[in-house]
Amino acid sequence: MIHTKRVYDPPSPSDGKRFLVDRLWPRGVKKDDLKLDGWLKDAAPSKVLRREFAHELAKWEEFARDYALELDGKPDVLKAILEAAINGDVTLLFAAKDREHNNAVVLKRYLERQLNGFCTSGDTWEDL
Repeated sequence: MIHTKRVYDPPSPSDGKRFLVDRLWPRGVKKDDLKLDGWLKDAAPSKVLRREFAHELAKWEEFARDYALELDGKPDVLKAILEAAINGDVTLLFAAKDREHNNAVVLKRYLERQLNGFCTSGDTWEDL
């Protein structure tokens, strides 16, 4: 199962593998304090897309669509998360204040669609 969580929330055993999916390191967080299995900067939205969205709720649907299109071009970047999700729980960490409208939410939905296709098609991991 894939979860999302703010980097400022305490880790828990149910998090499984933890991946930071923001391009920028979160303010006020020491690298040693954030228990991570990976920092996937390239899984984050492009600088241009992030600036265009600027966490404006009116732009959410457009951002989600455009970010999913960016993700279509990054299958190698997502491989680590997908492999971890096949084998257990995964938590996508983000720094945004809005827990419902951020890149980790879009990425979670995108990855779940990838996994559903994997789980129902009978393909092996290498076929993804």
